Amino acid sequence: MSTITPDTRFAILDAPSNLGLRPPAPDVVPGCYKAPWALRDAGLRERIGADDAGAVVPPRYVATWQPGDGVRNGPAIAAYARKLADRVAAVRESGAFPIVLGGDCSILLGPALALRERGRYGLAYLDAHADFRNLGNSPYVGSAGGESLALVTGRGDDYLTDIGGLRPYVADEDVIVLGVRDEEDLRDVKESGLAYVPAADLGPGTLDVARKVLVRDDLDGFWIHVDADVLDSALLPAVDSPTPGGPDANGLAVLLRGLLSLPGAAGLELTIFDPDLDQDGSQAALLVDILASALATDR
Repeated sequence: MSTITPDTRFAILDAPSNLGLRPPAPDVVPGCYKAPWALRDAGLRERIGADDAGAVVPPRYVATWQPGDGVRNGPAIAAYARKLADRVAAVRESGAFPIVLGGDCSILLGPALALRERGRYGLAYLDAHADFRNLGNSPYVGSAGGESLALVTGRGDDYLTDIGGLRPYVADEDVIVLGVRDEEDLRDVKESGLAYVPAADLGPGTLDVARKVLVRDDLDGFWIHVDADVLDSALLPAVDSPTPGGPDANGLAVLLRGLLSLPGAAGLELTIFDPDLDQDGSQAALLVDILASALATDR
């Protein structure tokens, strides 16, 4: 398994999809599709010396939905996952380390599918929420942003969870969930058997726990999912569901740097940041600082 070194070439790929979110207010489109532009404008590409891998344009967002309709924008999400998977695979085949800028958490389906087509990969899921809603724990499904971890582990309709006959894209035993705060989310994760470290327990020992899950002879590597709401909402409220009690900026940077130093890190995505809620750009700048610190190769 490879590790990030000073010679690692990063490539930024935009995945500006908001298909997996509910409207934040009537007649308002979720603003997280603007996140790649805001992060680029805040200097991310220059700070990390990344190549520009372009963007994968999503289908149209449709706001209308009611319980019983299935996954909001579901067919569009499935089609987008296929397109994004191909682009992530192309970045990796070029020898670059993909950094995917979302978008909402449903973009995870793309990288998860890309890696599943090439082997068996694990997943480090950094999020304030488990995103594990499925018909096994809820009366109905809704927005895929709150179901992305369930979907990539095979819980959901075939057209989303079994693209190419590859369900699950990530096996339960190959996942570690980091930073969840909600007690109901923690219960669902615990009952599922997924490895997890809640936000209150994140610390020096977290990396050792993650290593046991993600660095194994039967895995080809692992993907890193970072939902911006994993940060304490006092620092970064510009997200879909701000939640208090998460790590501070340095704590998240240190955790990411540790994960990226493990053998087999195959790529990273950042999701849910909403520039519509960051009028002065300070929160975009904070996220750029965190990513630049985590990705620094002079260590």
